[in-house]
Amino acid sequence: MKRTVLVCDDEKNIREGLAMAMELEGFETLTAEDGDKAWDLVNKEDVSLVITDLRMPGLDGGQLLKRIHGAYPRLPVVILTGHGTIESAVDAMRDGAIDFFTKPVDLDRLSLVVKKALDTNDLLAEHDQMKKELAEIKARTKYDRIIGKSQKMVALMDIVSQVAPTKASVLITGESGVGKELVADAIHELSNRKEGPLIKVHCAALTESLLESELFGHEKGAFTGASSMKKGRFELADGGTIFLDEIGEINLSTQVKLLRVLQEKQFERVGGEKVINVDVRIVCATNRNLSEEIKKGNFREDLYYRLNVVHLEVPSLRERKEDIPLLMTSFLTLFNQENNKKIEGFSEQAKRALFTYDWPGNIRELRNCIESAVVLSRTNTIDICDLPPAISKSENNSTVNLDVGITLSEGERRLIVSTIASCKGNKTKAAEILGIGRKTLHRKLQEYKIDEE
Repeated sequence: MKRTVLVCDDEKNIREGLAMAMELEGFETLTAEDGDKAWDLVNKEDVSLVITDLRMPGLDGGQLLKRIHGAYPRLPVVILTGHGTIESAVDAMRDGAIDFFTKPVDLDRLSLVVKKALDTNDLLAEHDQMKKELAEIKARTKYDRIIGKSQKMVALMDIVSQVAPTKASVLITGESGVGKELVADAIHELSNRKEGPLIKVHCAALTESLLESELFGHEKGAFTGASSMKKGRFELADGGTIFLDEIGEINLSTQVKLLRVLQEKQFERVGGEKVINVDVRIVCATNRNLSEEIKKGNFREDLYYRLNVVHLEVPSLRERKEDIPLLMTSFLTLFNQENNKKIEGFSEQAKRALFTYDWPGNIRELRNCIESAVVLSRTNTIDICDLPPAISKSENNSTVNLDVGITLSEGERRLIVSTIASCKGNKTKAAEILGIGRKTLHRKLQEYKIDEE
């Protein structure tokens, strides 16, 4: 990504020296000898950051700052000042400058400030781009609660759109946390039954004795505690859809009654004789292998084929990692709103860890991870230290063991060596992780003779 730093100072030596320092750090540069020329360049060129002297003839640095902040509020400005004008520099900070430096300028510190400011702006731009892409995907999708642009998710939603208007029973499979319930919601929302009820039953949460009563209802006095007649979920779902989550958990006797509902669209309440007819579309979900359960005798084969008219396999998150940036952006926006935060994005280290991790808990785990990070983050960026330990370790960064008693210089040397190794020799990335300028890192390498090793 092109990064252009504009240096504005009426002293030629300072102007050209700062420009050279920025170029050594890998930035492109523009120079201006006064505020008027700098303002003209800001309007004409793609400027990423401005470094300007405060006291200049004509349009001074303070006036230039106000113009920039008014027209381009995201364009960072660094103020340079002499010792006698520090109060004015503090005023400039109030007007929107990100930092100020007294002359002579500490170039290492300036490089860090410039890089941090540009990284923050890149985060904002990336977050804005992701939000725009997310909005475009939601606008194109008939059901916008399922987020994904990966080939597997696009194919899945195409089938959902095709199946939803039919009466076919649907079996949704996939690991825990992949979003099987959301797929069931989508099937109902896109069906001709969307004005009817969507009744959900989590089969694993109910005991065997309660499950039959919940599904089919019971008559008064059918069992101890049945003080009144109760309609079951199938009756409540009449004209709509019933979603049976964890269908693999139901017992064999309940499976027989469920098979009858599928075949004949009728049943009796527990303890009752009256035949009740219903018009219900059945959507089921499980993370079990029902074929294996059939072999073990735990699941009826005839019921399986009745339920499995259309089979939808929801991919795990590790199979669709290209969707992680969109999901991260969606969850970050949600939890910023819920927690009244203004976090702008994720650091490079945090992003690498989130991409590297295998997500055994899938989207549910990612959602919880982002919520936790938003709550715990103390800055405007989610960093690797804000992530749960299991995820932060996934980046495979080297661990540096420092023995008590070694010198500070030896500790620094080991840290630099380990960081460069973890970055596979990429010194620019290593400098970023260490929080120092690239020029400073090269000086340290020479000082500790690390390159010779």
